[in-house]
Amino acid sequence: MSLARSLTSVGGLTLVSRVLALVRDTLQASYVGAGFASDAFFVAFRLPNMFRALFAEGAFSAAFIPMFNRKVGETGETSAGIRFAEQALAVLFPVLLLFTAAMIVAAWPITWGLSGGFKDPTPEQFAFAVTLSRITIPYLMLISLASLLGGILNSLNRFWVNAAAPILLNIAMIVALVFFHGDSPYETARAQAVSVTAGGALQLAWLVIACRQAGASLRLRMPKLTDDVRQLMKLILPAAAGAGAVQINLAISTALAGGLLDPGSISYIYYADRLNQLPLGIIGIGLGTILLPTISRLLGSGKEAEAMDTQNRGIELALFLTLPATVAFIFASAPIVRGLFEHGAFTAEDTSACAFALSAFSIGLPSYVLVKVLTPGFYAREDTRTPVRFATMSVGVNLVGNLLLIPGLGALGFGYVGPPLATALASCINVALLYRTLRKRGHFAPDARLKRRLPRLALAALLMGGALYLLAPLAWPYLTGHLLQRAVALGVLTGGGAAIYALACFATGAYRVSDLRALVSRRAATATKD
Repeated sequence: MSLARSLTSVGGLTLVSRVLALVRDTLQASYVGAGFASDAFFVAFRLPNMFRALFAEGAFSAAFIPMFNRKVGETGETSAGIRFAEQALAVLFPVLLLFTAAMIVAAWPITWGLSGGFKDPTPEQFAFAVTLSRITIPYLMLISLASLLGGILNSLNRFWVNAAAPILLNIAMIVALVFFHGDSPYETARAQAVSVTAGGALQLAWLVIACRQAGASLRLRMPKLTDDVRQLMKLILPAAAGAGAVQINLAISTALAGGLLDPGSISYIYYADRLNQLPLGIIGIGLGTILLPTISRLLGSGKEAEAMDTQNRGIELALFLTLPATVAFIFASAPIVRGLFEHGAFTAEDTSACAFALSAFSIGLPSYVLVKVLTPGFYAREDTRTPVRFATMSVGVNLVGNLLLIPGLGALGFGYVGPPLATALASCINVALLYRTLRKRGHFAPDARLKRRLPRLALAALLMGGALYLLAPLAWPYLTGHLLQRAVALGVLTGGGAAIYALACFATGAYRVSDLRALVSRRAATATKD
């Protein structure tokens, strides 16, 4: 299966999940708004989101998939990989039980750390935030177990099953908002916290069923620290820090914003990050999911040149899809936020504040995606330590950036926009270090096709951005009101931008008509062959 076809499968399901997440966030903005109740929920939701990124989309897959594929490759039998997975489950399950229990007990200091203690909360408000954290913490165990099963399915090339799992979490949260929202924002936030853990249970059940259907059922054995399990644990810890640099940076930003800025700042950063995560999830996570097992199999077969070509095409595809999203979030952030969130408890002032945060986040969007594309070049070679060194540096850059950019601590005074700016800068430094190291080791070199297309893609994206800037005032009056009107206005604005970008790609020579003909011919040949 080609890289583009695989991304279409995984990215399509991820798109469904992210669209549902936008629906969820739109409902959240309408019912809860941007105040202390929403800040408290987003702090409680930060930890589950971190673990989802660290394990389901990062560390566990990075460590587990190459080892699973090697086991299968050595014997030629999937059963060898399944035995390794059972050994990992036997150790992982009791560790997760104890860890989850400890986190529930320590919910008070965890909430304080993630929120910076908030800014001048009442004792009742902080107690409410701690309660929400205790409700969501069991999700950590559920998603970690789900990541093990998802890693097996990805190794078996059943990418779509794992990609569909997050849809269940979003459905659970939407159901809670629509059918169980309360009369106050605090009641609704509590219902949302319950739905997070319920969604985690649904995700785990879905993957258990899928593994059974794939003939990969796992039995729970007695825990035993085999050499393979020790190696897995040794790889997971650095991979967690490396894969989770963006999440760690966001946690730092959330804590500093909560402790130093007025109520609502955490919500502005959260909503902006959710929009920023839409292309990141569809493109970056989708490509990372596909590239890791693909590159590890090619390297295992001694096909270094094919592995490098795959990574070149991954970068090309990532930037082709990411650059227009980046430019759109910079030139049209306000109309996008207005159309999605400005109704109910979410005001025009909230739209303005959130739009600035979104523009700041989007500066780093290409680097967020490229981190997901470049790190498989390390993980496929079972090097999880190098990315963690660079991730640690980026966390340090983010911390310093926050301290300089948040008012009261430095002369620049960007307020709630400071944390997104610092996060974007940290990600840019992270991806630069990853790229330079791969080049230095001879594990990656941009080919002529990539060098030719990238500047042309950047120019096409800028042309689209200029058009969006001119078109946005025409759509502005139609971006509030009933749902259908907002949807049509946003659809026309974003669809028009996409059409302009496509035309600009041909006009700049980023892509030629012959490329389109070749793509159609390959698809026709594939369909005939199938």
